Amino acid sequence: MILASDILVAQNIGFAIIAAVMVVGAVRVVTTNNVVHAALWLVLVMAGAAAQYILLAAEFVAVTQVLVYIGAVMVLFLFGTMLTRARIGAEKGLDNRNRIVAVPVAGLLLAGLVIALDDGFGDERLPADGPVTSTMELSDSIFGDHLLPFWALSFVLLAAVIGAIVLARRD
Repeated sequence: MILASDILVAQNIGFAIIAAVMVVGAVRVVTTNNVVHAALWLVLVMAGAAAQYILLAAEFVAVTQVLVYIGAVMVLFLFGTMLTRARIGAEKGLDNRNRIVAVPVAGLLLAGLVIALDDGFGDERLPADGPVTSTMELSDSIFGDHLLPFWALSFVLLAAVIGAIVLARRD
């Protein structure tokens, strides 16, 4: 017999593994010297976010994460990289000498974020039996009033992709 506490432990272990992979991917995004490799590490981080949504039983948001961020944004990022006609390989001039200043500033920002979250939420917990929303209700609330702007944005993105292909193509 599987107890609810066993599922919660497995969910916490899954969260820890996915979060560790996301942290490694995020560090590699900012430390790699190759722009295309940085984009691929960013895909790993975004896929980790989608996996975290699946752990939260928010499948619709996970699929939206995959379609919008991994599918559309990363394709546009790679088209932008192709459009600039920059060198694709490793670049040596990307490192900044201000690492000594960046580490304490990042630590201060982390401390400020932790303090703000602790002050804002404290010991509050999400209710275990919160309102259950179906995927149809969620999609209707998102796309009901905003369907026309969503379609317009998709045509703008399609035009941008076609323009990038035409400009990047060699005659």
